[in-house]
Amino acid sequence: MAENLKRLVSNEALRTLQEKLDSWLKEYNTNTCDQNLNHCLELIEQVAKVQGQLFGILTTAAQEGGRNDGVETIKSRLLPWLEASFTAASMGKPVDSKVPSLQDTFDRERRKDPSRRDRDAQQLDANLNSTWSQLNQVQDDLAETEKNLEETKNRSAISLLAAEEEINQLKKQLKSLQAQEDARHRNTDHRSSEKRRGEPRSSEQRRSEQRSSIKRNADQRDTEATSDYEKQLRNLKEEIAVLSAEKSGLQGRCSRSRSPSPAPRSRSRSASPSTAVKVRSPSPNRSKLSSVARKAALLSRFSDSYSQARLDAQCLLRRCIDKAETVQRIIYIATVEAFHVAKMAFRHFKIRVRKSLTPSYAGSNDFENAVSDYVVCHLDLYDSQSSVNDVIRAMNVNPKISFPPVVDFCLLSDFIQEICCIAFAMQALEPPLDIAYGADGEVFNDCKYRRSYDSDFTAPLVLYHVWPALMENDCVIMKGEAVTKRGAFVRWPCIVTIHPKCLIHKCLEVGVLLQ
Repeated sequence: MAENLKRLVSNEALRTLQEKLDSWLKEYNTNTCDQNLNHCLELIEQVAKVQGQLFGILTTAAQEGGRNDGVETIKSRLLPWLEASFTAASMGKPVDSKVPSLQDTFDRERRKDPSRRDRDAQQLDANLNSTWSQLNQVQDDLAETEKNLEETKNRSAISLLAAEEEINQLKKQLKSLQAQEDARHRNTDHRSSEKRRGEPRSSEQRRSEQRSSIKRNADQRDTEATSDYEKQLRNLKEEIAVLSAEKSGLQGRCSRSRSPSPAPRSRSRSASPSTAVKVRSPSPNRSKLSSVARKAALLSRFSDSYSQARLDAQCLLRRCIDKAETVQRIIYIATVEAFHVAKMAFRHFKIRVRKSLTPSYAGSNDFENAVSDYVVCHLDLYDSQSSVNDVIRAMNVNPKISFPPVVDFCLLSDFIQEICCIAFAMQALEPPLDIAYGADGEVFNDCKYRRSYDSDFTAPLVLYHVWPALMENDCVIMKGEAVTKRGAFVRWPCIVTIHPKCLIHKCLEVGVLLQ
């Protein structure tokens, strides 16, 4: 910009302009019209060159001021003058004294600027004050949050210490009870030995009493054995009738599916039970070879039941029950009862298979392998609907979920059927898979269960179970889920009224286990 200004000063255009004006004034009256026009156009061209240089200097100066500097000056002085000048030129009127000059416009804008600056300053002060107030509020919130966090940490530490102390007290109480029980047993044994030493020995009388007691016990055992044999005989007859019906149906299906001609059908009907069993039995040790694959498939189905089927069952129950705890208890009890009923059905099925294969494998060393292979290849013979009915009957007499009745458990038929099929197939594995026993109020075992999201993570006791853990012998294959709360062991009363049907069901279970 300085170079352009020096160039303009050294050019001396303004001085020559003044000289030309003076000479034109002296010669104006003597010149012709063309000469006056030529002089005027020369002056206009010279003024335009000077204006172009000045506008170039103005542009350079404005660029040096940056993006915001000089804007007010251009708006207050240049733009009003240009507007007035171009307006007068476009209308063909000369610029008179009424048109405000640049200096007048600048003075007027400068008089207006203090009030505007005051308003802008006040607005900036107000914004600054609001920003400071917001900053102070954020600092106060941060301090309060830090204080709450510290209090939460302290409460967590205190609750953790309380839980550890409670666990230690429970362990001490358990040890003291075990010591008392051992001491009581020792005292009882000592007293009985002293009593035997102090009694007078009359050998004849003792022998006669022993003989009479032996006779009574033998008679009682004979009567009991006779009644047991009669019961077993009735059960065997019923099972023989069922097996014969199943055998006839299977032979009919085999003959219809394998041979369309009448001759093979007559041969299949006249076949013996042993030959019918051998036709459908697979190669030896097939169950052991496919045990790993079947185990993986069953674990996947059990996991899908937890992640999908359980949630679908919860959605069905939540339409009738508002309390989430009751819904989860119902599903857990349904799963436990399904495993129990499926195990009972598997025992009955295996007993029938043993009885049917005994004539064919009499005196053979591969009897157990044949039984296992037959069971594995004929899992589709399992009557899952009957097991579903048994599970629903057991749930109807369960005091935790059925008194008073809140929902019809037939809604869970599909879920119960899937769990029964999985549990029945798990019993055919080597070794079989089973669920872990869980009781309300027990000490939480981190190896078997994981806590649900709404649990008290510092509580040592289980309030109720959501899903059972899957076990292989004593090893945990898949963790279950449980809800832990403080004071869970006093949640349910200790005395529960047992329904007569439930008592009969347990007695039948004990009878099957003894067989």
